[in-house]
Amino acid sequence: MSKMKTHKATAKRVTTTGTGKLKRRKVGLAHLQTKRASTTQMRNNDAAMSVAKSNDKSIRRLLAI
Repeated sequence: MSKMKTHKATAKRVTTTGTGKLKRRKVGLAHLQTKRASTTQMRNNDAAMSVAKSNDKSIRRLLAI
């Protein structure tokens, strides 16, 4: 049986930490920030988040880990 290929779109969006957790970026930070309050922008700008436990298995399958 051949090895499963990595899903490249997922690989660009999710990284693996040293401990093996999956890290993703928050949504809605690319543009249209001027209409939001500065407090909202600051709260949203700590962009790194861990992937939800319910999605962990499926994302690992996409990444072929």
